[in-house]
Amino acid sequence: MKLSFFAVITLSMISFKDSQLQHARVKEAYRSKEETVKSLFKTKHLQQDGFNLFIRAFKKEGKLEAWIKEKHNTNYTLLTTYDFCTTSGTAGPKRKEGDLQIPEGIYHINHFNPQSNFYLSLGINYPNASDKILSDRQKPGGEIYIHGNCVTIGCIPITDDKIKELYILAVEARNNGQEKIPVHIFPCRMDDSGMKSLEGHFAKPDLISFWNNLKDIYLDFEQTHLINPMTIDKTGRYVLTR
Repeated sequence: MKLSFFAVITLSMISFKDSQLQHARVKEAYRSKEETVKSLFKTKHLQQDGFNLFIRAFKKEGKLEAWIKEKHNTNYTLLTTYDFCTTSGTAGPKRKEGDLQIPEGIYHINHFNPQSNFYLSLGINYPNASDKILSDRQKPGGEIYIHGNCVTIGCIPITDDKIKELYILAVEARNNGQEKIPVHIFPCRMDDSGMKSLEGHFAKPDLISFWNNLKDIYLDFEQTHLINPMTIDKTGRYVLTR
């Protein structure tokens, strides 16, 4: 059925949030968790109007952080932290389909799935440009999500209850005009203690180089609370350009 000119215009005027609220699970998430999300902002004395979202995850600790940048601010503030419900794989990046690894690297949300098999889910852009250089060229794997439920073969599950909150945050940020919600995934907190915990894997030179590269990104945010611009060079290395 062809839509009329006015129907097309009307559809184009529907906000991202409105389009998401047409789905039952998103509507339920807002019904049951919107006040919880508002209280998180109130507790941290943060304004909800026009915020940006940054997600940071640590595999060893099993923690996922949600950071907020207010509309008229340049720095991010930690809003809340969620626990991984379960995990899979070991320390080290995802490099091949079926390896069960949770990726490590610098990503962004590229898919909102309000009808996920795992309640609600937020897809990340794995394989990114770095992964395409460093991973298996034929079968690097894909379809990596932060989602509900409590099962995984390479994704990050945080339960149905908590994905409702994170999904609301992501919808609001996207509705505010944030086209790319950054997601940084690390093997651990890459401070001195965290790097020491990785020593057992340091016999692999490629991992040493990769993790030292990620450590640069980790420390840059720790020092500035800014998402500074970066590129990916021809070797797959992340390069800060500030």
